[in-house]
Amino acid sequence: MPRSVKRPRSLQPLGLAIKRLQHRHHGMLESRLAVEGGTFAQWHALRTIAQHPDSSSHRLAQLTFQTDQSFGALANRMVERGLIERVPGGGRTLLHRLTQDGEAMLARGHAIADAVLEESFAPLSAAERAQLAALLDKLQGEEG
Repeated sequence: MPRSVKRPRSLQPLGLAIKRLQHRHHGMLESRLAVEGGTFAQWHALRTIAQHPDSSSHRLAQLTFQTDQSFGALANRMVERGLIERVPGGGRTLLHRLTQDGEAMLARGHAIADAVLEESFAPLSAAERAQLAALLDKLQGEEG
């Protein structure tokens, strides 16, 4: 009688669990940022521009996981709201910077994100949070 071959456990449920947590975070951020008149996409763009000032639209699109066209439309709306400014960068390149209103919106977004993540990760101890962060870094090739 042949022995049954044990199939390795699928990693798909783990991948799905990570995606579900990310989706939950984005939903919570979206609803709470709406109270401030913003969106998750705007906050993420403001955060990215703050981290990479004077970047081109193309670079910012890459960093925010958007197409050039999607980021361009988002940036246009943010310019209209006074959250960012675009300055010529040579040729047809436009460089992006936060305005004072953009910096204020970013700060409000950071406070909201901190509250959302604190709430989400509350069931984990500090040691478990550190372990999770280390494991995620390791998976991304960033272990130290």
